Amino acid sequence: MPSFEEFLKEAGEFGRFQKKVFLLLCQTGITFSLLFVGVVFLGRDPEQYWCKLPCASELRKHCRWTLEEEYNITTLASSLMNGSSQCLSYDIDCNTSLSCTSPLSHLTNKNLSSVAFTTCQDGWLYKQRHSTIASEYNLVCDNKWIIDMTQSLLNLGFLLGGFILGYAADRYGRKVIYLFSSFGAGLSGLIVAFAPNIAVFSIFRFVQGVFGKGSWMTSFVIGKDWLTEIVGSEQRRIVAIVIQVFFTLGVVILPGIAYIIPTWQGIQLVTTLPNFIFLLYYWMVPESPRWLLTRKEEEKAIKIMQSIAKENGKCLPPHYSQELRLKKREEIRDPSLLELVRTPQMRKFTLILMYAW
Repeated sequence: MPSFEEFLKEAGEFGRFQKKVFLLLCQTGITFSLLFVGVVFLGRDPEQYWCKLPCASELRKHCRWTLEEEYNITTLASSLMNGSSQCLSYDIDCNTSLSCTSPLSHLTNKNLSSVAFTTCQDGWLYKQRHSTIASEYNLVCDNKWIIDMTQSLLNLGFLLGGFILGYAADRYGRKVIYLFSSFGAGLSGLIVAFAPNIAVFSIFRFVQGVFGKGSWMTSFVIGKDWLTEIVGSEQRRIVAIVIQVFFTLGVVILPGIAYIIPTWQGIQLVTTLPNFIFLLYYWMVPESPRWLLTRKEEEKAIKIMQSIAKENGKCLPPHYSQELRLKKREEIRDPSLLELVRTPQMRKFTLILMYAW
């Protein structure tokens, strides 16, 4: 009675069908890498920024300053402080009579020492071509750590997505979880792009990490890898290596995207929207026939194998399908985390992979 490997050899182990599916799923590696390293440009520290003068909004309203005029006054204050005013400012009393044209004229070298410093309670002014979340949400000076926190939340999302969606893909199918994850990553990424504050940004950055990891895992590294389940055993090693090239390709592409697009919202949109394109895979990529067999859905598995054989220019012997229908299968047993350490061999593989990651 033929095994699944023999069944696959008859249908073609790495023919036209597998190459097409492989190329389609490799695109997920590009979007995942853009999500993974995107903070380099989304959260880049502004090159030049200055602490606004206290009561700057009142002064600007009273004096009817333009943004350029406020900028000139702010940089003047910076020069009086010998360029050290990124996180501090002179504590100017707004109740005093200040000149709208020269509000800092009273700060001479003689009385500079009598003026106290204060933190940037009125925000900052930024001078740069590319906006980032640092300038959008004022994540500079004492608030810089929040940028690192958003990346930590993304990584936490990866961890949670690996556990939850990895298990779900084994239980409910690779294809449905892949499409669900792609849609979730796209939707949460859109919310991130239009987040009104850093709290909303951080929450949905975490959610995007959950779904981003789900789509990546179901296309590559999940327990029984979707890609390697429909190619022969001899080709699985090269498949696992080549898909990593697409991850690296995403890392190479990202600086070009950041160079062309001047805003962090634009970068976020460009790196997020491709997730919705992956929904077209519903008609282009099949469910794993090997997974269908474990769920006692032989007819669906046979139909997919026949499609694979047809596109590969092969023909399955009729008795293969019949024997596969009659083949007695073991009862389904949903795996648990204990499977990773149940046997000495699995414990060795688990520890090696944990160390490698």
